[in-house]
Amino acid sequence: MTGLKRVMTLGAWLNLYFFWEKKWFFIAMIIGAFMLHMPLPQGLSPEGLIILTMSVVSVILFVTEPVPLPTVALLIIIGQVVLMGHDSSEVAKSLVTDSVLFIAGSLMLAVAVVKQKLDKRIAWLIVRMTGTKTWRVCFGITVVSGLLASFVGEHTVAAMMLPVGITLISLTSDDPKKVRNLAAVLLFSIAYGASVAGIGTPSGGARNAIMIGYWKEFFFDPTNPETFKFIVSYVDWMIHAYPMFLIQVPFVTIILFWTFRPEYRDLSRAVVKLRKMIEEEGPMKAADWMSILIFFLVLLGWVLISGEIGMGTVAVAGAAMFLVAGLVRWEDINSGVNWGVILLYAAAISLGLQMKETGAALWVAEAFLDTLAPFGASEGFGLWAAVSVLTTGVTNTMSNGAAVAVLGPIVLKMSVVANESPIILGYITAISSSFAYLTVVGTPACTIVYASGYLKTTDFLKVGWKMAIASTIIMLVAAKVYWPLLGV
Repeated sequence: MTGLKRVMTLGAWLNLYFFWEKKWFFIAMIIGAFMLHMPLPQGLSPEGLIILTMSVVSVILFVTEPVPLPTVALLIIIGQVVLMGHDSSEVAKSLVTDSVLFIAGSLMLAVAVVKQKLDKRIAWLIVRMTGTKTWRVCFGITVVSGLLASFVGEHTVAAMMLPVGITLISLTSDDPKKVRNLAAVLLFSIAYGASVAGIGTPSGGARNAIMIGYWKEFFFDPTNPETFKFIVSYVDWMIHAYPMFLIQVPFVTIILFWTFRPEYRDLSRAVVKLRKMIEEEGPMKAADWMSILIFFLVLLGWVLISGEIGMGTVAVAGAAMFLVAGLVRWEDINSGVNWGVILLYAAAISLGLQMKETGAALWVAEAFLDTLAPFGASEGFGLWAAVSVLTTGVTNTMSNGAAVAVLGPIVLKMSVVANESPIILGYITAISSSFAYLTVVGTPACTIVYASGYLKTTDFLKVGWKMAIASTIIMLVAAKVYWPLLGV
């Protein structure tokens, strides 16, 4: 009998532990049930209330992560069928857009590029260009990380460049305590270099592709020539955003050296060891040159033909070329690609489109503008700043792609109500979503460098607020001064 009591007691404790671990899931469900049964707000349709409820529940689950994030995607799909009454085939069609295909192709390309293991050669190339002074090396890492990340995505570059940073750190000293600040400036040069560059091109981040898709979905009408401006090409995006990335690059190094003072001002010792390692590996092989050629062809495809066949088709074609050339195996791609991330983005975009169709995005936009009106921020520069601050806050608590997927429809509807340019507010939202400098989970690049073990979570707060302020100022000045010159 005593044994039975012990088993029952253990079972009770296990149940309590389960409910405690999943508490935010149950809290989200309770909040969702309450919202669905509350009186319908004025101006909001019943369908709008359902989709708004799904959005609130999704955001809570995104932030607290009581269940794997792909689970949230599955719940969004189920909710559209069960709660909205949509046909499952139609919901399935809404999940596969060019933006989603682009994200999938980019992740496959990331695996193929990382597979080539060019990290030591990249480190050697950087120090040959910059010399051995620490600040020059950090600036070089920021530039190289940025240039690469602006085309292939920050998660890919962070994964490629992390071994570069760790190599330089470990070759300088075997004791992590003696290179604490050096590690910070080198690793943050990778993370922040990749983050500021992610705004530069549509392929720099999923958030950019999502916003381009929203512009077309919300405003483009094939019968109206005036709406053709909402078809934003790869080159159009670069013209608007790439200069901002270039301006931010020196600020990354300045802010990092202002915040962390490296123990070593010169990395000659590490460079000597690195040169020896490169000499032992020998010259670049044919496979290395083939990888560079394929990557160049993909980039050329994005610039020249993505407008006709879609950026997603170009990305998938690039991944196929790597497979055909035998530079990567499907087993590598299958195990290296986070397919749950693709599902998550697909469901979030589908949810965003429903926000538009049901009028929920318009209702939230009007409510947000009414809140800003007493502060004089319901239009113009004040509205731009408010949208940027809102996006920055949200993107530091969830992935930047998910942040744009959720906020995009609201901001674009807000632009219509406030009689502001949807292009300007769209750019501000997408670009501000890259300002996830303050938390480890805000961006894949930050998560990856934190995984090295050299950084603390407090390091991100210490330097992140300075980066966020600098990036916001640069973006708002560009929106006020530079973009009008482009006819926005």
